[in-house]
Amino acid sequence: MSVLREAIDHQPETKAFWSELAEGRFTLRHCRACERAHWYPRAICPHCASPETEWRPASGQGTIYSYSIARTAAEPFAIAYVTLAEGPTMMTNIVGGDFAEIAIGKPVEIVFGHEVDDGIALPVFRLA
Repeated sequence: MSVLREAIDHQPETKAFWSELAEGRFTLRHCRACERAHWYPRAICPHCASPETEWRPASGQGTIYSYSIARTAAEPFAIAYVTLAEGPTMMTNIVGGDFAEIAIGKPVEIVFGHEVDDGIALPVFRLA
C-alpha cells in the first residue's frame, strides 16, 4: 500500500471525497447553518464553526485565481489556485493545454481520471 493510499484511508473527514472522485464525481463540504461551501474538507465549518456539514455535488467549474508554471522541472507543469463556482479556492494543477493560454480569470473545468498513485485520482482542471 502506498503512503498516499494509507494517508487517504486513515482520514475519515476526507475519505468520502476521495471515494467520490474515484467514481467521477466532484463533491464539496457544505455547511447547513451558513450555507457556504468550504475547501479543504472538514467536519466543522471554518466560516461559522457549525458541526452541521454535509457532502454535496459540486459543478467542477471555476476560474484561475493565480498560477505558476514550473518550466525547469523534468516534466514542466502548471499549478494554480482555482476559485470554484461554489466559492472556495483550491490549489490544483492545470493540465491538457498550452501553457501560453493559462491566465488569471480564465474559466476551467475539472478533469477526472488523473491518477497519480495506487489508483488515486487527483482533482485537476483544464481550460474550459
